[in-house]
Amino acid sequence: MLHERLPSHLLENAVEEFSKLPGIGRKTALRLVLYLLRCEESEVEDFGNAIITLRKEVKHCEICHNISDNEVCPVCSNPSRDASVICVVENIRDVMSIENTNQFRGLYHVLGGVISPMDGVGPSNLEINSLVERVNKGDIQEVILALSTTMEGDTTNFYIYKKLKDTGIKITTIARGVSVGGELEYTDEITLGRSIINRLDFTSTFNQ
Repeated sequence: MLHERLPSHLLENAVEEFSKLPGIGRKTALRLVLYLLRCEESEVEDFGNAIITLRKEVKHCEICHNISDNEVCPVCSNPSRDASVICVVENIRDVMSIENTNQFRGLYHVLGGVISPMDGVGPSNLEINSLVERVNKGDIQEVILALSTTMEGDTTNFYIYKKLKDTGIKITTIARGVSVGGELEYTDEITLGRSIINRLDFTSTFNQ
């Protein structure tokens, strides 16, 4: 289908850039750009500067790899958190989802994805070695595997289990209140919270 012709190359360029965002089609991009044109110039500058500053200055926590304004994120630097428990998640959105339940007081470890050979993602592309290093320091008593219940998530869970099973720590997984094939981001807070509280020993899931 042919794109509608726009009266300005500048407008066209802006629409093309907005269209690159996930979930933003060309019509939505055009609506957003036209909205910005109606805004005060100072508002548009604030918008643009916020995005540029975010990209240039945002950091990843050197401990758990969560997004942070500083070298160490607020969760890892909070002395009231239980530093003996690590919850392993796929991405930063999963940290947000679990935090919203107010049911977990331990620390996190963000892998940055899951093992997916079809997408060219192997263990070396994820933050698995740094997880093993954290466990080997000796301060961790439990690792909770809280990845999405997909084939890729289950594969990653099992790979991590094999890497950690000889360390002697407790390895658990969230209860299957999260539907098979579901992603944590789209699970309601009550269900997710209960799944964390009622977590299972990982080996108990082998015959499920």
